[in-house]
This record gives sequence, C-alpha cells and structure tokens, in this order.
Amino acid sequence: MLRDDITTAIRGAVMHELAAVGYGRLSIEAVARRAGVSKTAIYRRWRSKLELVLAVVSKVAVQRLPLPDTGTLRGDLEMLFMIMSHALRHPLASQIIPDLLAEAARNPEIAQTLQSALQANQHTIGVLLIERAVERGELPEGADPGALMDLIVGPLYWRIAIARTPLDAADLPRMAAAVAAALGVASEPHRPVDSGPAPIDTTTGSGSNRS
Repeated sequence: MLRDDITTAIRGAVMHELAAVGYGRLSIEAVARRAGVSKTAIYRRWRSKLELVLAVVSKVAVQRLPLPDTGTLRGDLEMLFMIMSHALRHPLASQIIPDLLAEAARNPEIAQTLQSALQANQHTIGVLLIERAVERGELPEGADPGALMDLIVGPLYWRIAIARTPLDAADLPRMAAAVAAALGVASEPHRPVDSGPAPIDTTTGSGSNRS
C-alpha cells in the first residue's frame, strides 16, 4: 500500500522543482532528492516525468476555491479576484504558470491536461457565481456560466500572469464593478442590430425641378 505522506512529499517536491528549474530541466532524481524518497517510490506511483507532472498539476488546478456569498455579484467577484490574486502572485505559481504555458505550446499532452483541469475549475466557479446572481435577480434566467467565464477570469489573469502589472488597493473593486457590468450586458437577450433609416433616393423627389 502506498503511503500518503510519501505521496504528499513527492507532490510538494514536484511543485518546488518546477518553480526552481522548469519542466524541461526537472528530473526524477531531483524530485526524489528534494522529497527525501527513492526514485523507486516515485515510479511506483507514476511511470514517467510527464505523467508525474501532469498528475500533480491537475490535482492543484482542480482544487476548489472557497467563495463565500457576499450578497451581491459585485461583492462575489471582488472576493474571487482577491483569492485569485493571492494565488497567482504566490512565488510558486508565478514561476510555474508561465513555464507550463510555454511547455504546453510544445507538448499536446500538457496542453490538453491544463485545458481540461482549468476548464473544470472555472466551470465550477462560474456556475456558483452565475447561479447566485440569477437567484438575486442581478442576471437574467438562462445566463450561461460557460459563456461568461472568460469575462470573469480573463482581466485578472491577464493583469497578473501575462502583463505582470502590479495591483493597488483600488484595482480589485474597480475590476469587479467593470466585470459585473460586462456580465449584465453579455447576459442580455440578443437583439437584432438596428440598421438605421432607409437611404434616401436622391434620383427623384420634390427637390428636382427641371424645365
């Protein structure tokens, strides 16, 4: 039977090694040394470096975020952004995420695993936020969490993980207000675009006076 404490130590070692050297230079030997276990202990659980990293990263990515009900969509968004910003700015996450995204561009298995894990997590968060807002009457019935989730996580993820722009105290409330407004607009029933008044026929009419 595999010991849970050894499995936990290996997972922690993988995260630290990813942050320290990246996926490309990560080795089973280094993970074993950092975890204080033998390589055999790792291979009993995972068959390869790729399988090990995918399993560990998937487990971290699908962890549910605690999201208390603040009573408003704007408040829920601000709480989510606060939790996400702390997670994304963690030293391990800030080093691991860019490396894995670069690796995913070269490795379809990593890309697929990251996409599946992140989509599952985002869907869970989206359903919770959107259902609460619908129940309060802040969003209309039928609002689709899947379609709205990019609007929720995109701005903060871009700011912290891609642009790496510092956040000040006023940024999260301002971002929450903007996203809440955007969700309201995006949830409105589709209406045909008004093409405006018909063009005026300038070839005939009372304005012509020929003699």
